[in-house]
Amino acid sequence: MENELTFAQLSDPHLSSLEGVRWRDLASKRLLGYLSWRKRRRAEHRSEVLDSMQRDLEITRPEHLVITGDLIQIGLPDEFRQARRWLEALGEPRDVTVIPGNHDAYVGVPWAHSFALWEPWMISDGESVATGAADRSDTVFPSLRIRGPVAFIGLCSAVPSAPFMATGRIGARQLQRLEALLETTGRQRLFRVVLLHHPPVPGEEKWRKRLVDAGRLCQVIARCGAELVLHGHRHRAVQSRIEIPGTHVPVFGIPSASSIGRIPGRAAQYYRYRVVRKEAVWELHIAVLGYAAAQDRFSKLSESCIEISM
Repeated sequence: MENELTFAQLSDPHLSSLEGVRWRDLASKRLLGYLSWRKRRRAEHRSEVLDSMQRDLEITRPEHLVITGDLIQIGLPDEFRQARRWLEALGEPRDVTVIPGNHDAYVGVPWAHSFALWEPWMISDGESVATGAADRSDTVFPSLRIRGPVAFIGLCSAVPSAPFMATGRIGARQLQRLEALLETTGRQRLFRVVLLHHPPVPGEEKWRKRLVDAGRLCQVIARCGAELVLHGHRHRAVQSRIEIPGTHVPVFGIPSASSIGRIPGRAAQYYRYRVVRKEAVWELHIAVLGYAAAQDRFSKLSESCIEISM
């Protein structure tokens, strides 16, 4: 069995442009999102930052890449097509794992015109991309992708929410299947990485942006164990933990991948993780790469290592 894997995490790229959107496409909550983009987001989330990150990834060449949601802005079908083209340029589906965020599910959109376009980067190992217009929202997640000693378990917390709300929900069906996946991959002695968009620890996010069943998710992880949980959503660096008997699971949230940094502490970052299997522990090496607008490049901001018991 392989003993090492290097992978990178980026989140919240908000890569799509809303230039030229027709007013008739902005019914209901989309109008609020569009106005937010016009006023603030289009100046903060910049394509040149994503281009710089992609150049850096081509240099550092992680073996796998995970994207923890919010690829787009307000869930228009054309935005899903824009994101599809970006994913194709970013990497082969086997090398990139995607899970959705709340902006990707801003309003309800038929599967065939939305997440079906991203299926190759979302489905579990051994599954085939569906044909036709069938809604696969209840079958794709949780996803399981095993790369070397690492099991990536993807959850979908993205659900449409009311205006001015950005809540997420995992749901009973996903939680039940998550429990089975954690137990199976735990018996295989894999390094289990749980991916979701919303922060998983109760009380760490604003009420209107929270994961409503965060407590239930943490209970499942406490029962079954995991080695690492990664999320986005907050657009800033967050380190937390989920308590489990005798130890804890580290939790990392990262800033937006496209933020130019107009707000202090919010400039784009991505994280590079190296998982190494030792005799009785896992070593998790974490490098934080940050964007400097003046140089238009990413550079290493910090590096650390933690040990996680098997």
